[in-house]
Amino acid sequence: MSVQFIGMIGHRLSSEIIPATGPVFDKQYIADFAKAHEKAGFDRILVGYWSDQPDGFLVAAHAGAHTSTLKFLLAHRPGFVEPTLAARKLATLDNLLDGRLAVHIISGGSDAEQRRDGDFLEKSRRYARTEEFLQVVKKSWYSSEGYDHRGEFYQAENAFTAIKPYQAYLPVYFGGSSDDAMRVAGKHADVFALWGEPLASAAETVKAVKAEAARYQREVGFSISFRPILGRTEAEAWEKAEAIRAQTKAQLAQSTFSLGKPKPQSVGAQRLQLAVAQGDRLDDNLWTGIAALVGGGYNSTALVGTPDQVSDALLKYYDLGIETFLIRGFDPLNDATEYGRELIPLTRQKISAREQVALKNRLPTSHAQW
Repeated sequence: MSVQFIGMIGHRLSSEIIPATGPVFDKQYIADFAKAHEKAGFDRILVGYWSDQPDGFLVAAHAGAHTSTLKFLLAHRPGFVEPTLAARKLATLDNLLDGRLAVHIISGGSDAEQRRDGDFLEKSRRYARTEEFLQVVKKSWYSSEGYDHRGEFYQAENAFTAIKPYQAYLPVYFGGSSDDAMRVAGKHADVFALWGEPLASAAETVKAVKAEAARYQREVGFSISFRPILGRTEAEAWEKAEAIRAQTKAQLAQSTFSLGKPKPQSVGAQRLQLAVAQGDRLDDNLWTGIAALVGGGYNSTALVGTPDQVSDALLKYYDLGIETFLIRGFDPLNDATEYGRELIPLTRQKISAREQVALKNRLPTSHAQW
């Protein structure tokens, strides 16, 4: 099992501790940010989806034009583009990127976010729509002739797309932590994405999704998201974490984002709030400080420590069967560079060393001595 690292690209410089600066679509920043991730050794970068931000298809296309090996993970919410058209848009982008695209399907955990774009379908029904959306998209990608579709949410007659994904198979990542999400993921996802939960709850999720996938004779990979905070010493790393907490509080106080938000709809956010309730520091290095401030509203938990300590923490999740890590910092561009220098190669080295030992132990005695 090989490890994969995913970053997250922004369309302008901003974070919990850095007020947004520059144009909302900063072409130079997007290009520089993508190149920094490629140079740092990331495998992919996530292009997010928000109801009030630039179109992710165009962000990914622009970033792809300034990189050559870096892959992309494009977040997409079903419900706003017909699946036959979405299939063509995604296939076209995959061709533009020479096969460097994967899609991250998010059904939508917030009614308010969905309604800003005109979607008033209730949350439980959004997963049913997502399942049908993926059925149609895959038919378009992999059917060699026209097909008809008559479903609850979508209808198509003699649907066909001449443009197929550049890749033989375009990977589908899936987000969501509810039972409905796990059911759809078991049937359609290639990779199931978790936010940064404690080890015990992450293990429960992995087990549940694997069980759903087994119902369809499928295997699913797993990704988990963290905000690593690194220091030359453990004490320095925790000092940085506290500084980030103070800066986040100050910035939130000046923004429209209210502290003490009401209970979130997203099950993923609710799970992060449960982690917050367990304490500020969990397991060995998991920090819930920022998750507490934002109500668990997004991937906001951090792993804090020296590069060696944080890489060891990642290995514990790797041992659960989670082979992909989405890592992004609070100082986005500089942190991506630091991860490429301090964390990514160290983690790869540790996993490689473990795999070599395991291979050696599996070889016959005479071979192990070579």
